Amino acid sequence: MKVLFVNLVYGVGSTGKIIADIMDLLRNHGHKVKVLYGSGPNINNDDAIKISTKPEYYFHNALSRFTDHTGLYSAAATRRLIREVQAFAPDLIHLHTLHGYYVNYEKLFHYLKRADIPIVWTQHDCWSFTGHCTHYSQIGCTQWKTLCKDCRLLHQYPQCYLHGDVRHNYLRKKEAFTGVKNLIITTPSQWLANQVSQSFLQNYPTLVVPNGIDRNVFHKRPSQLKSKYHLLNKNIVLGVANVWNTHKGLQDLLSLSNRLGAAYQVVLIGLSEKQLSKIPSNILGLQRTTDQTELAQWYTIADVFVNPTYEDTFPTVNLEAQACGTPVIVYQTGGCPETLVTNDSVLIPQGDLTAMERAVRRIVMDNVRVDSNITECLDKDRAYAKYIQLYQQISESIQAEHTAH
Repeated sequence: MKVLFVNLVYGVGSTGKIIADIMDLLRNHGHKVKVLYGSGPNINNDDAIKISTKPEYYFHNALSRFTDHTGLYSAAATRRLIREVQAFAPDLIHLHTLHGYYVNYEKLFHYLKRADIPIVWTQHDCWSFTGHCTHYSQIGCTQWKTLCKDCRLLHQYPQCYLHGDVRHNYLRKKEAFTGVKNLIITTPSQWLANQVSQSFLQNYPTLVVPNGIDRNVFHKRPSQLKSKYHLLNKNIVLGVANVWNTHKGLQDLLSLSNRLGAAYQVVLIGLSEKQLSKIPSNILGLQRTTDQTELAQWYTIADVFVNPTYEDTFPTVNLEAQACGTPVIVYQTGGCPETLVTNDSVLIPQGDLTAMERAVRRIVMDNVRVDSNITECLDKDRAYAKYIQLYQQISESIQAEHTAH
């Protein structure tokens, strides 16, 4: 089988790593693979082709900020994408993130409807069925169920400086994304599947395939980090994010540090240089690390992992922490409850700092650790084998249909 992937990134970021893992699994089963991606480093091999250039990205980004038409530029990049699809002639296309200023979704779906190639489309957020935003949980918006008209999130990614065009965006997406033959939607969480079922994508079959992690990397690991950072007598409260902002709960963790006192050390990984220059002295702030082994060591030495995100579909950092034996405290946000695989981890109401503090103190006092045997279900190969099963089911269904005719 020949499977082609389309995504914003490849090999980096959460979605880029997921695609790389699925492709590796497919290769191991003897299938041919290729990915077309829009941003990030040039991989320079036959299986990965970057279809957008930096000037195209900046042009698309700049225009979108004034017109609110994210995903409606990059015509040349989309023509390249279509030519690569035609040259590879895949048996199946697996779409992932289509926003990010690298593809024109109307031109792409116009082609896909004519090409009649089986499609799996993994939704990593809510952008495909809203008039603007990728997440709306924090403000409780429900316009996307019928028709987006007035958006309170224009200042958030994908940012628009002016009044926005959410009504037309919604209608254009609905026209483009509906009516595709042989399309199946997958989501990493049941929560996101439930959102899809209430949107204009509701007529497509939907399957939940949770994300997985590399258990060869994320497990209990010895380290010298406590000595290196003078934390031997501290109770470590860890937070990790690709980008820290108010929606990831940065302010909540700063407030938590003040509540806990000197016996505790809040460690935040993923801060920018600008944030590091402003971080309070009672916080140990570190920049984002690409060293996954070091990250696993941080998870291991932490007494508790706190993830106060206000919007997320299925945060894999929660899985990584638990795989390293560390209990997680997370807000009841989106698909976050589905990432808690053990009763040792704790779900609390959004923004409830008192509940957060109590949970941290109880976990530390009781010296709670997660049983690593429970977390074997989180392995990425086990998780993504479901995709291979899905691909095969689609292929067998199409072959049976052709035989019948």
